[in-house]
Amino acid sequence: MSQLAATLAKGWMRLGTRFLPFADAATKELPLGRLLRLSLFQVSVGASIVLLNGTLNRVMIVELGVTTLLVSLMVSLPLVFAPFRVLIGFKSDHHRSVLGWRRVPYIWMGTLLQFGGFAIMPFALLVLSGEGAYPAVYGQFGAALAFLLVGAGLHTTQTAGLALATDIAPEDSRPRVVAFLYVMLLIGMTGSAVIFSELLRDFSELKLIQVIQGVAVVQLLLNIVALWKQEARNPTLTSASRQRPQFGESWAQFRAAGGSTRMLVAVALGTAGFSMQDILLEPFGAQVLQLTVGQTTALTAFFAIGTLGGFALSARMLGRGGDPYRLAGLGAMIGMFAFAAVVMSAPAQSVLLFRVGTALIGFGGGLFAAGTLTAAMAVASGSDAGMALGTWGAVQATAAGGGILLGGGIRDAVASLASDGMLGAVLSGPAIGYCFVYYIEIALLFATLVAVGPLVRTTRTNYAQSSAKFGLAEFPG
Repeated sequence: MSQLAATLAKGWMRLGTRFLPFADAATKELPLGRLLRLSLFQVSVGASIVLLNGTLNRVMIVELGVTTLLVSLMVSLPLVFAPFRVLIGFKSDHHRSVLGWRRVPYIWMGTLLQFGGFAIMPFALLVLSGEGAYPAVYGQFGAALAFLLVGAGLHTTQTAGLALATDIAPEDSRPRVVAFLYVMLLIGMTGSAVIFSELLRDFSELKLIQVIQGVAVVQLLLNIVALWKQEARNPTLTSASRQRPQFGESWAQFRAAGGSTRMLVAVALGTAGFSMQDILLEPFGAQVLQLTVGQTTALTAFFAIGTLGGFALSARMLGRGGDPYRLAGLGAMIGMFAFAAVVMSAPAQSVLLFRVGTALIGFGGGLFAAGTLTAAMAVASGSDAGMALGTWGAVQATAAGGGILLGGGIRDAVASLASDGMLGAVLSGPAIGYCFVYYIEIALLFATLVAVGPLVRTTRTNYAQSSAKFGLAEFPG
């Protein structure tokens, strides 16, 4: 294991920090080999996200014939646990244990929850399609349980894992360490999207079962390797006699640090604007542009590459003292053009335009996330970092979950009206329901610009990182 880690570290460093802006996150206390091994929990989370949001939603809608509203409900179920990220972070900060571990128990339990959810998911989905010997309602309950287990595991693992990275890394390198972990999340998403695309090139129910259960095993192994000898035992921190603050006290400290309500509103609007398409791009590609399962799964790779590009530009602009709110506004504006490109790909029947639009959605979303998070962490620098992490994650994930649910429901409702001829002869066809949602997302991103505008005028503009070119302190994922 140590030889493999050393080999990976040498290969990484040979690329140079010019092309990998977070490769210099390693320190004497946290060598690059250990950091790469720790980042495997983010790779496993990325694979799970791609499977849920990229592959299964298209398979359920197109191949299994499940309604878009029910699929959006299932895919959004994991985000039910998003508001609890604040509590998870708080609890892991003050965990009581005779073993002296604070983060490991939460990461391990999150891993087991994901494994259990993925283990029962494929069979629940097959029953959900209504083609089995049992009523479809059994599949609905089984699929709901599976998605809930995976969601609880994802949020628990990621919140505690990022907190563990913060514990291990020296204070001056923490922002770049956690930024490095988020980049590894995107790399995990890109790689898993390519792998799933190849495995499901010729779709069958047996292959679906194999892929889902394979992900269950792989994420379990990756998290075990990531956790091995990472957290040192410290019984003093987990002793039952240790004085612990109440949750309300920590929350009051966060509020007193000057968190902006307008900023959180902008985050919610922008996140919803970029998220309503999460379960719609793949079915849109299948039903409107006649793409295969493998081709639509590969869209996640375009999205992740665009997001990485957004972070690269953010690194350059913020490293030169750029205003993070201006950066967020630029991301929202690019997102508006991106959704317009996706809409135009339908009448043009252009797969290229559709892929460009998908990549631009990721690019704009990366700029928006980098800008608003940098501003948020600057405002909340006087409060507990774990509380800021959890609050940011709760706002983002809750808005994303609401956007996904609304996107699926609105698409179904508009498509039903169009099929009944209630919208007229012009507004008909398989694309109308999807495009209506994309228009709403353009409107939400315009509202985001309205919310961000006063923040640009009233906030200081020099947000250059003091110790690095760019850092996203405690990014919630």
